Amino acid sequence: MSLSDSSSHGAGGFRTFRQTSRDRLLQEMLHAARTGKGSPEWKVLIMDEVTVKVMSCTCKMADITDEGISLVEDLNKRRQPLPALDAVYFIQPSQESVRKFMQDMSGKSALYKKAYVFFSSPIGRDLLQAIKSDQSVLSRLAALREMNLEYLTVDTQGFITDNDEALELLFGESNEGTRKFDKCIETIATRLSTVFASMKEFPYVRYRAARSAATDSTSTTTGRDLVPTKVAAALWDRLMKYKTNLLNFPQVETCELIIVDRSIDPIAAVIHEWTYDAMCHDLLDLDGNKYIYETTNGGRRENKEVLLEEHDPVWVELRDLFIADASVRLTDKMQTFASKNKAAQIKLGTREGQELSTRDMQKMVQALPQYRDQLDKLSLHIHIATLLNAKIKQDVLSDIGNLEQDFVYGDATIKELINILNVNQEMSSENKLRLLMIYTVTHPEKLDETKQMQWMKLARLSSTEMNAVTNLEFLGVQVSKKPHSGVEKLALKFGARKSKRPLRRTREQDEESWQLSRFYPLVQDIVEDMDKGVLSKEEYPHLKDPSGSSMHASSPFSRPPTAPNSRPVQSRRTTAKGPGSTWASRGRASSDDGYSSNSVLKAAVSDPKINGKRIFIFIVGGMTRSELRVAHKLTTQLKREVVLGSTNIDNPKQFLRKLKELNSPEIVDF
Repeated sequence: MSLSDSSSHGAGGFRTFRQTSRDRLLQEMLHAARTGKGSPEWKVLIMDEVTVKVMSCTCKMADITDEGISLVEDLNKRRQPLPALDAVYFIQPSQESVRKFMQDMSGKSALYKKAYVFFSSPIGRDLLQAIKSDQSVLSRLAALREMNLEYLTVDTQGFITDNDEALELLFGESNEGTRKFDKCIETIATRLSTVFASMKEFPYVRYRAARSAATDSTSTTTGRDLVPTKVAAALWDRLMKYKTNLLNFPQVETCELIIVDRSIDPIAAVIHEWTYDAMCHDLLDLDGNKYIYETTNGGRRENKEVLLEEHDPVWVELRDLFIADASVRLTDKMQTFASKNKAAQIKLGTREGQELSTRDMQKMVQALPQYRDQLDKLSLHIHIATLLNAKIKQDVLSDIGNLEQDFVYGDATIKELINILNVNQEMSSENKLRLLMIYTVTHPEKLDETKQMQWMKLARLSSTEMNAVTNLEFLGVQVSKKPHSGVEKLALKFGARKSKRPLRRTREQDEESWQLSRFYPLVQDIVEDMDKGVLSKEEYPHLKDPSGSSMHASSPFSRPPTAPNSRPVQSRRTTAKGPGSTWASRGRASSDDGYSSNSVLKAAVSDPKINGKRIFIFIVGGMTRSELRVAHKLTTQLKREVVLGSTNIDNPKQFLRKLKELNSPEIVDF
């Protein structure tokens, strides 16, 4: 019986973030229990509310069955005794979960023969002592370990700590200093620490300094300003314990981590992102990654459920492509598939009128299983792309999207906003709010009380809906001009800096040159500057200064700054547009975008070019699909795996709902 982890690094070379997480659950936990001394062939797996999410996000049911699990049970439900079988418990080290485990395995007759117990995060001494003091439980323990894996993988390079209410709890009007605020910080730090325990990585920890400290010495620092600081400090405490207590945990820094919050870039949370993945989650009614659509089978109409995840190579190929590129790619793939696949040729009628030979029929039968799967996937994504393009046209999203990006790059004024609201009377309240929010972020101090009423009347918005705009104040946006006291006025006279939203750099458009692809999330600047070693140490200080680093380096893994890009992004107003130019106008298309199904998954596993130290970036308050895209893109460009984490992942509709509630006094605890 041990209370430690074995190393998660095998000899098979580079493993992606999600693969390493999967290997730990299957090999270090389930396989280790399966090969235990005298253990029977089949076991029961028991999980609680948190760990069942952890497992389901990373492993498939077939993976679990392959490791000798015959039955999966819920710890919180009444279960039938199976005294002939051993049980694997993967549970939180909470008082409630430990109590229920002890009830199962104590007394004269236990529910299971033996128990292999794995905790998702470090267990407290009091609970550990309670287990050890019960001899009936102790005698039935086959293993007791801290797995230290309490995060949900949402992508090859993405994870969340499943704190869906972090934005409301940490940035809301009335939660500062409350038990809920403190508990949320502690939970985030604990779950984030298990990422580094699982990866066997010890990070250089950096965080975004309080906005007031970085911009205006006269401002009052609030609890929400200090959220990244508090998370970083709580995380560091846990990392120090890992250094002392965790077997094979590095004693020197091995990677880089920077902790920021949603206020770093509120625009990224609401702007229309035009890649396939982002548009699916923005415009379709998805339940997580599950999409339900209607299909015809043998003349009958029925609903079909599919998961838009990495097991689908077509999804991986399309997810980071601009929607028009994705549509073209799908058409090409269907034509190629039909021309090369014997069964498809026959099914699609390309050999209509010709008599089938015995050889034709044999080839068709051999190709049918693979043919059905490939054709189903292609048909699914053609259906989705068609639906997305119809929604773009129906909701006039190209006009909205162009205006959004013109606001971001300083090419639009209030006149264009008034015009689009007047012309498009049927525009949804959500799209009106998103435009107003982007205007407000890019034009601070423009929305006084009188103008708020004018905008509400023009856009036909309720006061509740308008909260989404005014509550941007909680994310550091100067929505309206505030009166200054005499001291503040004096400070401003003597040059105290005024808080400003960070500006996006003009950038070279690499693999995309569509008009609507100008926007990029600011996390891209942060990661690139970290990689070069030029990220501001004032705005993003180290929690502890790197040992042995020079005065001129911000990072021990920094590399010489590269030359600036020579081809900046051009605004819509400064780009020449020929006759017939539409939302799909673009320059020369790139055929090699680096995101084909043959490159993403395989290259991520075996590409020797990805050999640099990992970069982790963690966003408190929710991340976006566009930021995940940046992680994929920069991993290829920097030859370092960029892992993006957050408390949760929101689509724009979810973010709007949460923002409206930031001034609500009632926040339900998690």
